[in-house]
Amino acid sequence: MLCKSMEYVIIDVETTGLSPAEGDRIVEIGAVKFKNGVIIDSLESFINPERDIPIQAQRVNNITPEMLTGAPTAAEFLPKVIDFAGGACLVGHNVKFDLDFVCFQLALIGRRLNADLPSVDTLKMSRYFLPHLKSHRLTIVANVLGVKVLDAHRALADVELTAHVFNRFLDLACRQGMESFVDLHKAFNVPLPKFQIQAHHQSALF
Repeated sequence: MLCKSMEYVIIDVETTGLSPAEGDRIVEIGAVKFKNGVIIDSLESFINPERDIPIQAQRVNNITPEMLTGAPTAAEFLPKVIDFAGGACLVGHNVKFDLDFVCFQLALIGRRLNADLPSVDTLKMSRYFLPHLKSHRLTIVANVLGVKVLDAHRALADVELTAHVFNRFLDLACRQGMESFVDLHKAFNVPLPKFQIQAHHQSALF
């Protein structure tokens, strides 16, 4: 299966809220490299958001301020994500959310992901392959596909769960004739976000 032989980087972030443009920030990031149906490498870290974590966010991701003691800032850690991603296809469940945060916070430090990186959204795949579902939450999709759910709403656990869900969707895609990566990307891609951020009186386009 040609699209399984591609290298993918599956990514997930936990955050202080829903909008980086309104001041919300990453508090945890996890990523795995995935090829031929197997996880071959991983990257994870708590991130110091340099702001308070609303109690509502703590209730969702179970990440408290105490857990972030000594954690690197986004400026310190996110460049490692650029290196880890390399030239692989980025994958996530509602991956636009994750990429919005990563790209926005990279833009704040004058960095960016490779603009040519492709991406694939497993949420789009779920809506296409499982249209009967009333909810396409990751844990629900995983249960429907027979993937065991362990620790939801923690970055690396969600990434590993997404990897197994993605693997099942790749099998479904192959059965429906989407055997090449071009077919897969055309059906389920999400463009990388671009942000124009004013910093130190200089404007940079990302």
